[in-house]
Amino acid sequence: MTGRVPVLSAVGPPRLLAGLDRTPWLDLAAHLALHGPLPHLSGGELADLAEGVDLRGRGGAGFPFARKVRAVLDSRARTGPATAVVVNGSEGEPGCLKDTALLLHVPHLVLDGALLAAGALGAERVAVGVAREDVELSVRRAVAERGAAEPAVHVVRLPERFVTGEGSALIRGVGGGPALPSGRRVRSSESGLGGLPTLLSNTETFAQLAVAARLGVAGFRELGLPEEPGTVLLTVAGTHVVETPTGLPLPYALRVCGADVGQGLLAGGYHGAWLPAAAAAAATVSRGSLTAAGAVFGAGALLPLPEATCPVGETARVARWLAAESAGQCGPCFKGLPALAESLYAVARGGGEQATAAVQAALRAVERRGACGHPDGTARFVATSLAVFADDHAAHARGAGCGRPVLGALPLPEGVRGGEPRPFAARPPAPDERLVVDWTLCRGHGLCADLLPGILRLGPDGYPERAAIAVPARMRQRARRAVRRCPALALRVETAAGR
Repeated sequence: MTGRVPVLSAVGPPRLLAGLDRTPWLDLAAHLALHGPLPHLSGGELADLAEGVDLRGRGGAGFPFARKVRAVLDSRARTGPATAVVVNGSEGEPGCLKDTALLLHVPHLVLDGALLAAGALGAERVAVGVAREDVELSVRRAVAERGAAEPAVHVVRLPERFVTGEGSALIRGVGGGPALPSGRRVRSSESGLGGLPTLLSNTETFAQLAVAARLGVAGFRELGLPEEPGTVLLTVAGTHVVETPTGLPLPYALRVCGADVGQGLLAGGYHGAWLPAAAAAAATVSRGSLTAAGAVFGAGALLPLPEATCPVGETARVARWLAAESAGQCGPCFKGLPALAESLYAVARGGGEQATAAVQAALRAVERRGACGHPDGTARFVATSLAVFADDHAAHARGAGCGRPVLGALPLPEGVRGGEPRPFAARPPAPDERLVVDWTLCRGHGLCADLLPGILRLGPDGYPERAAIAVPARMRQRARRAVRRCPALALRVETAAGR
């Protein structure tokens, strides 16, 4: 997204960022001198370690890592010994830089975690998906230092898009396909990279795993809360990355980075939730505390909104960018998010009750209806802004405004600046589109044939006759309607460029 390099700091004994006070990039020799050799673990030992330290995914969802490991082991027992490990280092969130910090400065710690997991699972493929050129060069340099390691680690550069980091999009991109969400409800632990059972997790998760393997359960638990042990990486204001034990007062973590809670705080990034200033000031750095306050921890992005900027304009500005980041594969995202963003702009410009009602209608139109989490995450970002900054939204709708300019305090990629960002790009024409049937999901409802008469025909068994059907330009809108309405999510539209 940008070439920004994070400012690094730590509260308490650093683990993930250790050694960076002496050198900005830890080569293999310095890394081993600091952390020591990596132990070897079996699959069961790996799962027990992750469970013992309550290691959870640090990419946003917070899913227990031990459950992922055991799911891959179960799939391997059914399908055969071959598995894969994939590190999600794409970080398409403009307000998050902590994975970038790890891969730019301590890539060997991340590779340790990935290779530890690969050894425990008997993985034949290990891949690291990244989006920034400088990150790619850093990881490739680290891989080269390790020589002919087994299994080999492949570094794959992916498009710098917000949705690239979605799990199925990353798996598809690393595998050579389009880095777009698949819309399929198939777990990577069952069928991921190359169809293999795949352990997919975030950059920080693998780095934490490497630390835990060396410290052991008891050593790892010496820092942090008993129920959320260890340290976390936070990105504050889109510029600073700080490592802190869990349980630290959130305002203190902000002050270390030269910030305060402002008029409100966005926790969890642009798929997160807004907190009022008072709630943010009372919170601690933990999933439990932020959840209790009505927010999400997500990937650890904390974005305080300065008092001097307009919350309505800031929200509309980011919503328009999120709409432009749509994968364009389902109506709630491709149609609904632009409508939501423009309704917000209408409110900001004094559109009255009609504009306010349009925002609420747009929210209802996208929630729980997308092929991936992008519409729901965007809706949460907007809905919590409406709640936390209710007076400001109401004042703008009446035409009075709040009297503050839009300073662009919420970070966006280069080229998207100020209160009036570049408009979202119109979707280019899609040549040679085709409708694809996923046989693993299709249940023979037959609704698609009713929506596409003459294009999609059902066989004697009530299922579509073909798995891929060319879609004429005049039928593209109806094809997308069929995708949206398929009860089993068994349809998708592909273009020639995305095959």
